[in-house]
Amino acid sequence: MREEKLAIYNKLVAKCPRFKRKGKTMPYTSANGYMFSLFNKADEIGIRFSKEVQQKYIKQFDTTIYNSYGAVMKGYVLIPENMWEDLDKLAEYLNESYDYVMTLKPK
Repeated sequence: MREEKLAIYNKLVAKCPRFKRKGKTMPYTSANGYMFSLFNKADEIGIRFSKEVQQKYIKQFDTTIYNSYGAVMKGYVLIPENMWEDLDKLAEYLNESYDYVMTLKPK
């Protein structure tokens, strides 16, 4: 099951040519010194947004803040599995997240 879900995350990232998937045991994307998506050991996808957008998407997606390895990931939204089927739409959210971290002061 994990491999199937990881394959979905890999396909999602592959739809976004401006960045690449990183991490061997903990897959993630990062840019400008900031992680902005993550596939955790619970086989969940989290995507980072600004505080305002995070609150909007939590309501819109009927979801919660993302947790990974027991930590609350501030700014991240848990992407419900029922959204994973539309990778084109998810890629729009992932690109939006990339655009957001590129506005932050580089680390």
